[in-house]
Amino acid sequence: MKTKKIFLGADHAGFELKRHVKEYLQNLGIKVEDKGAYSYNKDDDYPDFIAPVAKKVAEDNTNNKGIIFGASGQGEAIAANRIKGVRAAIYYGGNLKIVRLSRTHNNANILSLGARFLSKEEAVEAVKVWLDAEFSNEIRHARRIKKIDKI
Repeated sequence: MKTKKIFLGADHAGFELKRHVKEYLQNLGIKVEDKGAYSYNKDDDYPDFIAPVAKKVAEDNTNNKGIIFGASGQGEAIAANRIKGVRAAIYYGGNLKIVRLSRTHNNANILSLGARFLSKEEAVEAVKVWLDAEFSNEIRHARRIKKIDKI
């Protein structure tokens, strides 16, 4: 894993899972920067926490990564993907090959986790798989990413 820093963000639905994953990452010695929410507020709005993560990842999308958390992860990924240079992939359970492919084929730099569908253990396993996977650099995948970046 070549990641310099991982930025985290979550709304109320992902708040507890973010805290658990943050502790896991810190125990691995990975630099983590939490962009909120810093306390539980059932009325908060995910774009307030996701946009700062996405902007930080976009500043150095080769070395920085992000992990974002929400109820399903869908809205969070949509918000993150509005920032140029971000490629957010969603995971809310099932085959972990999806997580691996998001890195090896799509060079995803943000992982969006659906907190209402994952246990703490499943989330940590997904993060582990995602961080261990590297972009394949295959010509066809690099070509497709370049096309996306031009949109």
